[in-house]
Amino acid sequence: MHKSSWQSRRHGRRSHQYNPWFRQHGHNERSNGGAQQSPQGSSHSDDEAPSTSSTAGSSSVPDLPGYYFDPEKNRYFRLLPGHNNCNPLTKESIRQKEVESKRLQLLEEEDRRGKKIARLGFNASSLLQKSKLGFLNVTSYCRLAHELRVSCMQREKVQIQSSDPSALASDRFNLILADTNSDRLFTVNDVKVGGSKYGIINLHGLKTPTLRVHMDENLYFTSRKVNAVCWASLNHLDSHILLCLMGMAETPGCATLLPASLFVSSHPAGDRPGMLCSFRIPGAWSCAWSLNIQANNCFSTGLSRRVLVTSVVTGHRQSFGTSSDVLAQQFALMAPLLFNGCRSGEIFAIDLRCRNQGKGWKATRLFHDSAVTSVQILQEEQCLMASDMAGTIKLWDLRTTKCIRQYKGHVNEYAHLPLHVHEEEGIVVAVGQDCYTRIWSLHDAQLLRTIPSPHPTSKADIPSVAFSSRLGGFRGVPGLLMAVQQDLYCFSYN
Repeated sequence: MHKSSWQSRRHGRRSHQYNPWFRQHGHNERSNGGAQQSPQGSSHSDDEAPSTSSTAGSSSVPDLPGYYFDPEKNRYFRLLPGHNNCNPLTKESIRQKEVESKRLQLLEEEDRRGKKIARLGFNASSLLQKSKLGFLNVTSYCRLAHELRVSCMQREKVQIQSSDPSALASDRFNLILADTNSDRLFTVNDVKVGGSKYGIINLHGLKTPTLRVHMDENLYFTSRKVNAVCWASLNHLDSHILLCLMGMAETPGCATLLPASLFVSSHPAGDRPGMLCSFRIPGAWSCAWSLNIQANNCFSTGLSRRVLVTSVVTGHRQSFGTSSDVLAQQFALMAPLLFNGCRSGEIFAIDLRCRNQGKGWKATRLFHDSAVTSVQILQEEQCLMASDMAGTIKLWDLRTTKCIRQYKGHVNEYAHLPLHVHEEEGIVVAVGQDCYTRIWSLHDAQLLRTIPSPHPTSKADIPSVAFSSRLGGFRGVPGLLMAVQQDLYCFSYN
């Protein structure tokens, strides 16, 4: 019995002795002070801190559970699973350093290269030559010209002018939403003391080379969370803003219709503040305003397992029960349909001509594998684009109810992120949970541009964007607006 156990121990020592990998790395660990020290022992001095380089280059080095191999130091460092300790060597901190290193590298590459072309051989001279030879029709030429300009956009910081410069000095942008003509931005900012502050930025001064915008003087504050927002056309196009506020304590949730003129201190002649009204609606996840003549002056709100369609003039409501929370909504313009995206992954259309719970009110049904966060109807209303919490973006044919195109690269795990479709420019824009803004070609799903955030990536600092060919109105600057933290940036066409 003792002899056999002694032989097994002797055999184990012999196997380690003749294992070349074990001898080599065992020597390295001993010479470097040992990887299997206490947490404090692995961070005595600055020269022993691991670099931020990725471990992808050390794929030949075996992974040891609980340890991180630094290829520059050529040694292992111990990892701690938790966050409530003084050792900086946690998996999360190492991953964050690698992400930040990649972001800084991409920013440096963009600044150094100046112009970044998405497709090989894709330049203005080749497009013009193909157009003259008849290889490209007018539609294809205009679309490819837009893609070329998107690939060459340059980042510039926008100066925000205000009568009270300290009003936005410490408040972070949470949301920006451009109106139909892209000459105004509705902004929602997170306030440090809690709650949200919202107002309107006038984009008429957004012209190169100096990019300046003006924040209207009247800013409104709410202690409740702004869950959803959209522009509303009650008196005229984009005359109001529809806000959905969450309930708090004994204060119920509501949908508030605010005149845009409230945010301006001096009103032009004939432009008086319009209707201001509030509707008691519990916990709306989404909202949409109807421009359809068969649902005139109506808005919808997506609730938990219910959709409400409310008339602003009469206050009449239609209620449609659903099997899941409704996270995204949009009215069709020509057909009397309201499209809804649910947490269950279902997308369905409500026929507004049906009664509240009448049969057959679900006109179309599509399905994603994850919660749908955004739905966008294309102009001809034959296609619909949707994104979900799995990072999937699909273009659906509403006539055949089949997916005809998928846009890859979007990153999302659980966030409620919007999707921007611009048919005039032929592009799709989405900001991922990794804080990267991605631009695809609408027609062939080619990824045209990946723009890193100008600030360090954070779950609380996901950029909000607005894209238009006429930023600031009819003669405005074409490009992309990006709001992150306290800053506003413009990526204008060259």
